[in-house]
Order: sequence, then structure tokens, then C-alpha cells
Amino acid sequence: MKKKKLGNSDLNVSVLGLGCMSLGTDLDKARSIIDAAMDEGINYFDTADLYDFGENEKIVGECLKGRRDKVIIATKAGNRWNEDKSGWSWDPSKKHIKEAVKGSLKRLGTDYIDLYQLHGGTIDDPIDETIEAFEELKADGLIRYYGISSIRPNVVREYAAKSGIVSVMVQYSMLDRRPEEEILPVLEREGISAVTRGPVAKGILSERMLQKASGKGYLDYSHDELERLLPLLKEKLASRPLEEAALHYNLAHPAVAAVVAGASNVEQVRKNASAVRGESLSGAEVSLIRELTKANVYAEHR
Repeated sequence: MKKKKLGNSDLNVSVLGLGCMSLGTDLDKARSIIDAAMDEGINYFDTADLYDFGENEKIVGECLKGRRDKVIIATKAGNRWNEDKSGWSWDPSKKHIKEAVKGSLKRLGTDYIDLYQLHGGTIDDPIDETIEAFEELKADGLIRYYGISSIRPNVVREYAAKSGIVSVMVQYSMLDRRPEEEILPVLEREGISAVTRGPVAKGILSERMLQKASGKGYLDYSHDELERLLPLLKEKLASRPLEEAALHYNLAHPAVAAVVAGASNVEQVRKNASAVRGESLSGAEVSLIRELTKANVYAEHR
């Protein structure tokens, strides 16, 4: 599978990453999915300390045991579970991040994390303190590089200007083109890579289409609009499955290094890998998609 360099790092990530949140807690099932991903050439695995109260990191670490040098592990921090596990609170403090990394390293069964990401963020955070925490972890050799996971343009701009982030994870799809206006241009200019999630818009951009759309529609689209748009997209892109076009739409943007897709079974992994290996979208196809879909904007930046 094709690989791309992540920002100015020396991490070469497969253009398709495995989003591990949907692995579940069955170790054998998770192992079969991760094994299939590696068989397909996927080397980029994304998790977070928040998923399944840390159990997801344990499973990912166990499944990758003995293959650590062949993979790039990305995890996230910044959310702190309440003591009774009934919810979590946001904590981007230096103290919490430097404590959280110890837990992640232990659960993953590794002595370093390839990409450590801030799992959110607001413009009111102590951003300089947060950056300092990541820089110190990097200097200590506990993480190789760091990034953020955010859909807030003002937060992305702050980190792009002040920090050494190599990537930003952001939601992006044909139906959610918000990053094109305020995030992706910043990343492209600064040499920071985008890692995108949600490429098939909760399954709407797949063969199931409206079966996966709620009665309320999706983002700026009403259900009626989706009823008109989805068959039109399928018709105009008839030479390829809609799901394949959706993955390649993300990868067509020069700022995007990889698209992270979840999988709850082996078949899904293989289908996604096959789609990514398909022919890239032509400039005409990208233009057509942009003509048919909305250039969404962020409602708020806080």
C-alpha cells in the first residue's frame, strides 16, 4: 500500500489507517482485524486512552506485540474519565498529559509512542503549557512526534503557528467539506499533514446510502437533499463505488497524508484497502463532486 510522509517527520504512514475505536473488546476478533490490516499493508493504527476506558489501547498493544518495529501507533490524551466512569472532563494541562502518557505506554506495552495527539482543544486552553508538555515528552524519548485532533480552525491555527505538530486529525468527507476553507490550506502552507476521519460520513457515502442517514439528514443536508444528492453522486461516479470515491476524495487533497477508517470485521478492512488501491480521482471528478456538494462552513470556532 502507498505510504506518505507525515508532515516534517520521518513517519511514513500508509494512506489508509485503521481507526481502532470500533475494534470492540473481544481480543480474538480484534486480532483478526489487525492481522488483516497488516496483511493489506496498513501500518498506521489510531487509538486513544478514552476508548473503552483504556481497554482499546491494551488490545491494540497486545495484537501488535512482536511487530512494534513494523507499525506506527498513534494515540491521544486530554480527556480524563470521572472516578465512577460515568463521563469524562477535558484536561489539557501539562500535569495531566505527562501523567496520561505513562498509562498509555503501559497499556500499549511499548516504551515509546510514534504520534501522540491532543484529543480536542479549545482556544481558551493553556496552549503554551500543553505544547510544553508535548515537547518535553518528545525530548524524553517517550513520544516521537505529536499532533492534535481538532475540528476548530482557530485552535488549529494556534498550534500550527506555535508548536511542532506534524499532523492534525480532522473530520472530512464529500458531505463535510468544512476543512477545505479554513484548516487544510493552513496545514498545506505550514507543511503539516492532515489525517482525516469520517470519510464515508457515518456510512452515508457507501452502498447503503440513505439506510444510514437519520431522518434529520447530515450536517448541512436535510434528508430530502440527501435523497436527491446521493443517487446523483452515484450516477455521475458510475465508474467506481461511492465508498471508493469517498476515500479517494479525501486523499486527493494535497494536505492529506492518510485517511483513517474504522472496521468492525475483516471484510470491512479488505474492502477499504481495495478501495484505496483503486485509481485516484481525476481533477474532473474532484471538480464534479465539489459542484454537486456544499462548501460547508464551521458554525463556530470555539
